[in-house]
Amino acid sequence: MKKILIATKNKGKLNDIKEIFKDLNIEIISFLDFENSPDVEETGKTFEENAKLKARACYDKYGIPAIGDDSGLVVEQLNGEPGIYSARYAGESADDSLNNEKLIKAIQKFPEPHRAKFVCVASYYDGKTFITAYGEVKGRVITEPRGKNGFGYDPLFIPNGYDKTFGELSHEEKNKISHRSMAFRKLHKKLEGHL
Repeated sequence: MKKILIATKNKGKLNDIKEIFKDLNIEIISFLDFENSPDVEETGKTFEENAKLKARACYDKYGIPAIGDDSGLVVEQLNGEPGIYSARYAGESADDSLNNEKLIKAIQKFPEPHRAKFVCVASYYDGKTFITAYGEVKGRVITEPRGKNGFGYDPLFIPNGYDKTFGELSHEEKNKISHRSMAFRKLHKKLEGHL
């Protein structure tokens, strides 16, 4: 059975990806299966470049086809910030609450609605070919966090057509519409003919 390495140590993300790929005849492994997984520096200028950097670094280290992904929040009024810096918006060692605080401060000087989108790019690399897929969810950002589910900017983001934040939606509800599940479902379709 063919193996694919997912460039993550995040168990939640890994389980979501396994669920999406369950009907492909592959074994999904991750950084959790290795002791010294590479710490890939996200030096790309786009989500796609960062996803490809991760996939290539994994393939180069282990010789196993790999999938890297990168995602973040893109806010219109902030010219696309925090964008590729979403995880480290308030600094390299910042946590979710510091990132959220910085975002709230930044958007408060603008009138509502604060239009935004969550973006995810997932990229597969097998040593020869990159196969890449893109997912996005449009919505708006609010200035009062709501909900304890999810992580990152989830308590501040309300997807279009909903009155709840990602932080208030159940894991299952969020997974149906999330940028990450969208990108990985599209990648799944593209991989069907390739594997």
